Amino acid sequence: MKDVKALSLFWPDTCPFCGKVWRGGACPACLAAVKRLEVKEPRCMQCGKPVRRAEEEYCRDCSHTYHHYDRGRSIWLHKPPVSNSIYRFKYQNQRNYGSYYANKMTEHCGTFIKACNPYLIVPIPLHPGRRRKRGYNQAEVLADCLGKLTDIRVDGKGLARIRSSSPQKLLGSRERKQNMQGAFAVTGRFVPVPSVLLVDDIYTTGNTIDAAAEILKKSGVQNVYFLTISIGQGY
Repeated sequence: MKDVKALSLFWPDTCPFCGKVWRGGACPACLAAVKRLEVKEPRCMQCGKPVRRAEEEYCRDCSHTYHHYDRGRSIWLHKPPVSNSIYRFKYQNQRNYGSYYANKMTEHCGTFIKACNPYLIVPIPLHPGRRRKRGYNQAEVLADCLGKLTDIRVDGKGLARIRSSSPQKLLGSRERKQNMQGAFAVTGRFVPVPSVLLVDDIYTTGNTIDAAAEILKKSGVQNVYFLTISIGQGY
């Protein structure tokens, strides 16, 4: 991997968590706050959510749910100020946060990335209509930054969102799964590889990652892993 400092010149001039003017990442106050939200061991062997005891191999969700992806990791729990930062990244055109998140991914999940040995980084795609409305896909911004740091090729065209769906945050667990059925397809440009690393902003129930992983595996990919900025509480 490249030196994680390589993209520091492109970090935002404001703290990505509170928005105050600060050069070089998170301001001291926010750095202390997000440090407490870092996902650490013990964690679920599959999705990476925290679990209460080391002898628990899987979180409650993964122990009762079949997942199409193999394993995943996230940097932080999805709580303020992380959740506020992701909202601005996603909806308020703060695309420059992507380099900061990618640096943190290599810092906290570098060993995981190497163990996965992905041939491709694939961002979770937006439906074309939603992308036009927003102007960009935050997952693709993040994937591009991560690809530059890790020297792993990014494929933002091989997986497509073919069905518009309701925002997952508005739905319950069962509705989320139904909402993602038939949402993705591979395009004619996709060439199957042994392993893929999916990249997105948030992992909650895993239905979005699962739907994408299922399609990729049906298309010939052997192993699918994921990385997200934040993840639900777990337990």
